[in-house]
Amino acid sequence: MSGPVEQFEIKPIIPIQIGDYDVSFTNSSLFMVIAVIVAVTFLGLATRKKSLIPGPLQSVAELLYEFIGSLLKENVGPEGKKFFPFIFALFMFVALGNLLGLVPYSYTFTSQMGAVGGLSVLCLIVNIIVGIKKKKWGYLHTFMPKGIPVALAPLIIPIEMISFLSKPFSLTVRLVANMTVGHIMLKIIAGFVFALGVAGLVPVLFNGCIILFETFIALLQAFIYTVLSCIYLSDALHDH
Repeated sequence: MSGPVEQFEIKPIIPIQIGDYDVSFTNSSLFMVIAVIVAVTFLGLATRKKSLIPGPLQSVAELLYEFIGSLLKENVGPEGKKFFPFIFALFMFVALGNLLGLVPYSYTFTSQMGAVGGLSVLCLIVNIIVGIKKKKWGYLHTFMPKGIPVALAPLIIPIEMISFLSKPFSLTVRLVANMTVGHIMLKIIAGFVFALGVAGLVPVLFNGCIILFETFIALLQAFIYTVLSCIYLSDALHDH
């Protein structure tokens, strides 16, 4: 059996080299595409036949819609409605990335710092654009809150800038760490099953329990990632 960390290796499927840069289509890229296809297919099927008495797919889609809508209302306010498509797509992408990683022989792209970090930086860029568009020059108060004496500016501004720029780092580390640890645990216990043979029934049952727990963690981490993104968006829109 392979080691528990080998499951996180990025392997090229379609090698592509542009100058000194390797832009190959990898296993991580493949499962990102699969996540998008699954999301689009699910929502397409769920909204194909709209009815007053919804079927299972439509019910799930409506629950997701109401869930993200309530998150935006609670954490951003009425102005959050216009950002619904972005936040909804963010939640679906992260949730499916987490859940697809639990399928045997799949790849968990949300366990990669590069993939999640790029998504977190995108969230930061969106927040900056939204904040500048809403507050204009007043956005600079993000780094120098009102009421702070000017004499403290050399101390406060660097601290606020570090705090601001650390947002994508905190988003990334929290999600990556949870996905990585859970999958390593699953792989180690699965190794016990092979090693013990017939006597591996207990590890099998234990592994089944961990898979259920990891499913909960996958959805919980997608929820936390989305909530924090909403809070950061609220910071960009409102003065505190």
